[in-house]
Amino acid sequence: MHYLIQTVKENLITPTSSSLPIETHLRAAADWLLQAQQGTPDNGVAHSYDIRKKKWLASYPETTGYVIPTLFDYAKHYNAPVYAEAAKKMAEWECEIQLADGGVRAGTMDATIVAPTIFNTGQVLFGWAKAYEETRDDRFKISLIRAADWLVAAQDADGAWRRFSSPFTTSKLNSYNTRSSFGLVRAYESVGNSHYLKSAIANVEWTLSQAHENDWLPNNCLSDNIDLTALTHTIAYSIRGILEVGVAAKRSDFIERALKMANKVAAQQREDGALNAFYTPEWTTAVTWSCITGNSQMAINWLRLAQITGENSLITNAKKANQFNMSLQNLSSTNNGVRGAMKGSHPINGGYMTYRYPNWATKFFMDGLMLEQLFDKVSHIG
Repeated sequence: MHYLIQTVKENLITPTSSSLPIETHLRAAADWLLQAQQGTPDNGVAHSYDIRKKKWLASYPETTGYVIPTLFDYAKHYNAPVYAEAAKKMAEWECEIQLADGGVRAGTMDATIVAPTIFNTGQVLFGWAKAYEETRDDRFKISLIRAADWLVAAQDADGAWRRFSSPFTTSKLNSYNTRSSFGLVRAYESVGNSHYLKSAIANVEWTLSQAHENDWLPNNCLSDNIDLTALTHTIAYSIRGILEVGVAAKRSDFIERALKMANKVAAQQREDGALNAFYTPEWTTAVTWSCITGNSQMAINWLRLAQITGENSLITNAKKANQFNMSLQNLSSTNNGVRGAMKGSHPINGGYMTYRYPNWATKFFMDGLMLEQLFDKVSHIG
């Protein structure tokens, strides 16, 4: 019942700010991602480590896809090729399991339904694009083109993706698919097909046409609540997609909308640096627990916006969010499923990935720290 003891402690004790250098946190996180890869029978990355079941869950193609660029970046910045080798194996595995139509399957590798999904395919574009740029191996280029072509073909004429939603979520029309548009931008940057950029622009235009006057996006959560609340995780996805498509397309209107949304989130940041997990259409928060992934993703968004727009006040927001998450990372556990990882929620019994350490929480944690540390040098973190 160790997880119950952890739950009680986290609900009673305020985290202490880390005094360790960012490099220490990054190394532990990178090592955990390698443990998560080794925790499965293939070269994908385990969906998460479940502390109740004390086990790694099956590999997750979607998030393995965007773990790849994180490990390539870490390997380059810290001259540590073992992490690049792990990333290359992940990309090769993604090629092996790509579906015949070019799409990427929903869910984990042990899921009973095997079906191509828009969002998951969009996320694996990041991995293939990065792997191709780093290795110039045509296997990755071929898979990248097949997946990007599938996404473009699946898009409706107005820019929305209405088909091929995940069978494992209740939401079917997703504003956060602007993150898939960002994946198409990376495909465009890697292979030069302008149709990918055109498709990405169309999706962001459609998404913004649905926005409220206060820049709130409906249909922006994992559950089908249309306009009740949205998770910081998916809010941050949508902001990043709008921003990066805007940068690639030189669309200042997209960048301005991303900035407005990011400022709305920043206005509700807690003094300790965390964000409450759910926001309402009035841009107020709805719960007191925090989604750790959302904290890191917003740190990335704030730093990118500071780079692009000169809104340097957002750097403070980003550093506070990163510091909060660093205070939560367990660097001393003897459990390889926990040491160095980031959990889904704080406290750990919160409503997102409850009692789990999902691989994407650690991935975005690393991206946020690397972008803070290498602020003037990093341009592409997927």
